[in-house]
Amino acid sequence: MKLRVIPTGAFQVNTFVVPAGAAGAIVVDPGEAKPILETLERGDSAVCAIVLTHGHVDHLAGMADLLRRYPAPVYLHPADAAWAFSPLNCLPPYYPHPPARPADVRPLREGELRLGETVWRVIETPGHTPGGVCLHDAAARCLISGDTLFREGVGRTDLPGGDADLLARSLRRLLELPDDIVVWPGHGPSTTLGHERRRNPFIGSV
Repeated sequence: MKLRVIPTGAFQVNTFVVPAGAAGAIVVDPGEAKPILETLERGDSAVCAIVLTHGHVDHLAGMADLLRRYPAPVYLHPADAAWAFSPLNCLPPYYPHPPARPADVRPLREGELRLGETVWRVIETPGHTPGGVCLHDAAARCLISGDTLFREGVGRTDLPGGDADLLARSLRRLLELPDDIVVWPGHGPSTTLGHERRRNPFIGSV
């Protein structure tokens, strides 16, 4: 899979631009619009969908500007859609205002998700947030993990809606996948499930 990784926004969220054939590209977790728009324009690509791994404002702060240029459906788990566009989702001084709710928000749930020429398995992984998900492409042997799993780390659970027990269960689900799966996290460098099984200090406790 020829995905592009673009660190965006105040907290350097990993935004992913994934080619989806003639339909255009999928944008995952648009943290800031400008670098995403520049990447899309260089590749002469439209946007067929925006997918949010979870609802935290740093992962969707660039969404409104992106949608103004490329209207597209937005996929987000309903458990996070319930609060993601409210004042609960502010983080001053970096993000002092809540994101505007898009016109077309579609539920992102466990199961198969077909977008353009791509096929994803959506894995519900609550813990960091109630509606966190990971996106698994079995053919490309990769996993977009959002803030559920990082290289030698995991998502924090001390923010509103976080749950350490749920996160532990979610990590156990991810560990059912093969070791050679490449993990693209919401922040920081990529890794593999095998590396995390051996080196992640949080994995040993689950």
